[in-house]
Amino acid sequence: MLPCQKHLFSLPDGMHYLNCANLSPLLKSAEAAGVEGIRRKVVPTRIQPPDWFPDVEALRAALGQAIHASPERIAFVPSVSYGAAIATHHIRLQAGQNVVLPADEFPSMVYGWMERCKQDGGTLRFVPRPEPGSGSASQPGSAQGSQPGTAPRPGTAPRPGTAPRPGTAAEWSARVCEAIDRNTGVVSLTAVHWTDGTPFDLAAIARRAREVGAWLIVDGTQSVGALPFDFEALAPDLLVCAGYKWLLGPYQYGFVAVGPRLMEAEPLEMNWINREGSEDFTHLTHYRDGYRAGARRFDAGEHSNFILVPMLLAAVRQILAWGVPEIQAYGEALARELAAALGEGPFTLAGPADRCGHLFGVGVPPGLSLPRLVDTLRQRNVYVSVRGSAVRVSPHVFNTPDDVHALAEALRAAV
Repeated sequence: MLPCQKHLFSLPDGMHYLNCANLSPLLKSAEAAGVEGIRRKVVPTRIQPPDWFPDVEALRAALGQAIHASPERIAFVPSVSYGAAIATHHIRLQAGQNVVLPADEFPSMVYGWMERCKQDGGTLRFVPRPEPGSGSASQPGSAQGSQPGTAPRPGTAPRPGTAPRPGTAAEWSARVCEAIDRNTGVVSLTAVHWTDGTPFDLAAIARRAREVGAWLIVDGTQSVGALPFDFEALAPDLLVCAGYKWLLGPYQYGFVAVGPRLMEAEPLEMNWINREGSEDFTHLTHYRDGYRAGARRFDAGEHSNFILVPMLLAAVRQILAWGVPEIQAYGEALARELAAALGEGPFTLAGPADRCGHLFGVGVPPGLSLPRLVDTLRQRNVYVSVRGSAVRVSPHVFNTPDDVHALAEALRAAV
């Protein structure tokens, strides 16, 4: 198994940082690349016209390798909401069509579809999480629906103290598939649920979406870089991913991978660098109708960022050197270590089939104050997130068994 890689980061000794799903630390190599980028900008003559493209294209290739996609499908965006807007601005619903999403989906993957439903007369259809102790998968009509453009209904995360039931991930995926019907225009979801790492059966959901001709939009922010993703095999219409979590990159730089049905869509911006011939700075006023090849038409303006691009490139190259399957296996070993340290209770941890190694939720006992829990953890220099009713734990290759044991001890101290 991959050995601990903490020496490649600058995390202080004694800090138990298990919160990569919130914000990753930077690799030393990414930090150095960013500092060098700042130094280049200090003396602008160090940046010449040919320098606007090579690092961007190297990053496009590295990201394509990471998700098994052609570099021609990669475009750069500043945020998940920007990337999702490529779909929500292009796709039109017919009156009465629905958009299927898992309940408690991340807001940046919801608001655009809320607006699209409001404008087109569609309906959001939220698929609830299976409750502990519930029966078999629901019937298609049982998914939660909202009126066009209205806010989602209250969350459906398990109540505090309820143990995750084996099979939750498979059943939730089955419910999503059942919610997809002949009136479904779009299926939009995260690869793993952002609150607790519940994995979705993307292959089954993609097959069902194709059966009814629905668009498939996937947010890979909480998975790409730590969980294998095969874009060509899954064939979504759009994959959206922020770079500052599992890609170990800087804030405000991410990417999309664009499927064939969206490749000719109109981009959100009409910026200069996306047009064909933009490499020739002496002819920029020879205005062109055509775009640069592939998904480059969707690149956000000023994407040739001389600080952020080298940072993300260094990080992605390191991830490729480690191997994404190895990163996932490393996290799963730590998850097993935590499960053993927690023992029989009162805290609960889902089994391997219902969690990811890099991101999982710990259920808390009834009546425990979550603010008190967070304070206790911080006092012990343990950093995680609370999402819904669960403690969200998200380790990476810089963590050690000591970190998860410190977490287990802090959790018990809060009871």
